[in-house]
Amino acid sequence: MTISRRLLLSAGLAGMALSRTARGQVVSAADPAAPWEAAPAAAQHPDPRVRALAWAVLAPNPHNRQPWIAELPDAAPDAVVLRCDLDRRLPVTDPFDRQITIGLGAFVELFRMAAAQQGFSAVVTPFPEGEPRPRLDGRPVAVIRLAPGGVADPLFADAAARRSVKRPFDLARPVPEAALAVLAATVDAPRRFGATTAPARVEAIRDLAWRAWLIEARDEAAHLESVDLMRFGRAAVAANPDGISIYGPGLDEAVAAGQLTRDAMLPGRPGYDIMIQRYTPMLAATPAYVWTTSPGNSRAEALASGRDWLRINLAATGLGLSLHPVSQALQEFSAMAGPYAEAQAMLGGGGVVQMLGRLGYGPTVPATPRWAVETRIRRA
Repeated sequence: MTISRRLLLSAGLAGMALSRTARGQVVSAADPAAPWEAAPAAAQHPDPRVRALAWAVLAPNPHNRQPWIAELPDAAPDAVVLRCDLDRRLPVTDPFDRQITIGLGAFVELFRMAAAQQGFSAVVTPFPEGEPRPRLDGRPVAVIRLAPGGVADPLFADAAARRSVKRPFDLARPVPEAALAVLAATVDAPRRFGATTAPARVEAIRDLAWRAWLIEARDEAAHLESVDLMRFGRAAVAANPDGISIYGPGLDEAVAAGQLTRDAMLPGRPGYDIMIQRYTPMLAATPAYVWTTSPGNSRAEALASGRDWLRINLAATGLGLSLHPVSQALQEFSAMAGPYAEAQAMLGGGGVVQMLGRLGYGPTVPATPRWAVETRIRRA
C-alpha cells in the first residue's frame, strides 16, 4: 500500500490531540491545540502575568518553534523577563534570528493585549542588556512590567480565532481597499504597511514568492531543517506540540503503517512531490499581498515588526480575511540572496522588508498545536 495523495494533500487537518503539563503529565484534549482552549480559562489564575502569558503563547511564530521563555522573578511580581529559547531557532533559514525575533515580538504584543484586557498596562523595554549580534543569546529579549491602567484593545477580541491559513484563497472574492486601510492603521510609524491588489503587482510578488519557496524546498539544508521539525502522527504531536504537525484521521494510520515518514518527505520521494503539488495551487490562489517595512534592521525594529504582524493578523481575522506569511524571499541564507535582493528592491521603499504575507478569503482551519503555558514559564 502506498501513501495516499489525497491524504497528504490534506495534511495539516487535525483531530483529537494530547498536550503535556509542566510536570510532563499527559492529558487528553478534545482539541489538537488544548492551550487555545486553556487561554480563556486562565482568567481564574491568581497571577495576572500567567493570565496574560496563557494568551501570549498563541502568537504566530516561524515554523511554530514557540521560541519563548517567560521568566517570572519572585523579587519582581509585576515583571516578566522574556528570553529566547536558543534551542528553538532556525539556524539554516534564519541565520541571524531575525524571524525568530519577529515571533517574539508577536508574543510581546499578544501579552500586552491580554494584560490590557485585565486592566493592566504593559511597559515593554526591548533588549535591556543590549542587542545581541550576530545571533540572539541568553540576554533578555524584553522586560515587561505590569501596572494598573491598561485600556482594552478591540483587536484582542479575535485572538482566539486567529490562524495562519495555509490554503488556497478565493480568487472570486477581491480584498476591498477599505479592508487594507484597516490593516494599515495597525502599524505604527516609522514602520510602514504595504499592500496591493493590483493584478500586475500581485503577479510579480506571486512569482517572487513562488521562486523563493522553491529555492527553500530544493536547498538540501533548508529543506531538512523543515523535515526535522515535522511531527508525524498524534503521538509525536502530543510529545512535541511545536514545529510542523502532520496528523489526524487517516494520517495517523499512514504513520503507524510506516508510509508517512521523514524519508518520504525527501526529494524524489512521494511526500516531497505531493508537497510541491499542494503548494503550487495554494500560492497561486492569492488575490492580495501585504508586507511591513522598518527604517533599519535592528533587533528592536524586528521585535516591533513582530508586534505589528500580530496586530495585522488580528485585524484581518476581524474582517473575515485570511493571512498566510510567505517570507521565504526575506530569509538571509546564501541560497536566497537573489530573491532577497529582489524583495527589498520591489517592496522596501528604502527600508527593510520585515514580513510578507498572502491575504484573501480562505477556509476555516484548525488551530496550530501549542505547548501549555506552564512549560514556557521559568521561575526565578
